[in-house]
Amino acid sequence: MARVLVLGGGGFLGSHLCERFLNEGDEVVCMDNFISSSPDNIAHLLENKKFHFIFQDVTNFIYLEGKVDYILHFASPASPPVYYKYPIQTLKVGALGTHKALGLAKAKNARFLFASTSEIYGDPAIHPQPESYWGNVNTIGMRGVYDEAKRFGEAMAMAYHRFHGVETRIVRIFNTYGPRMQANDGRAIPAFINQALKNEDITVFGDGSQTRSLCYVDDLVDGIYRLLMSNEAEPVNIGNPDELTMLELAKQIIELTGSQSKIIFQELPEDDPKLRRPDITRARSILGWEPKVDRKPGLIKTIDYFKSKL
Repeated sequence: MARVLVLGGGGFLGSHLCERFLNEGDEVVCMDNFISSSPDNIAHLLENKKFHFIFQDVTNFIYLEGKVDYILHFASPASPPVYYKYPIQTLKVGALGTHKALGLAKAKNARFLFASTSEIYGDPAIHPQPESYWGNVNTIGMRGVYDEAKRFGEAMAMAYHRFHGVETRIVRIFNTYGPRMQANDGRAIPAFINQALKNEDITVFGDGSQTRSLCYVDDLVDGIYRLLMSNEAEPVNIGNPDELTMLELAKQIIELTGSQSKIIFQELPEDDPKLRRPDITRARSILGWEPKVDRKPGLIKTIDYFKSKL
């Protein structure tokens, strides 16, 4: 039985990871301050004797008694409206939070996994995006607080790996969806689904031609778990290469919900990436991983979740 610390374990991805480790028979310590997540995500885990929750801002000093085998750093706002609202906190959790977490990993001789993002590629000039691409990021733009926090976190992880010999893993997460997303977090899928379920106008930015590649949460969690258990220290993309436009996504959600919603268009936000699709060659070859859940059944499960929350 391993002992696992999940920073940001009350979030969308963090809570699913807590479940995965509990299902593997491990002891899980979840740390969160719910700045961008919800206690509801982990409420069903609280009766599990192998699950422990600590309310804490991870930018402060982190310490746990006893052994720690794995530390996963998922503590960060992850959608533009939220990191626009909390720009300083977003930078701090990517910089100070990563530093504190790596310090604990060094002290406990624990393996550390950093949750990076496809946003480090910015508005890409290369498509699809391989891990070798250095990105096209506006460091002083509105999205820079998130992009640069994650880029700094990657650099910090590699520094601890090279200088201190800490076992580090870096996952670059592409757009992921599924149950426990926040309805009001500003990302396309929860926004479109909730608008459709209420028969409200569905707001598509720009002309809707910008693309995303959508990975169901169960697939992503499996890829992260495989990366953690691998020997790969350099970044690995985890995402679904199934690319579609935002207009296509809006139309599919209207169809799946049977909604009477109309599609309206709003101005494209600053530095919004026009293209997003992972090159998962390394994930396939190193981890033996590729996504299994098709978009339609994944969206149906997600729609059912949001219906239950109305």
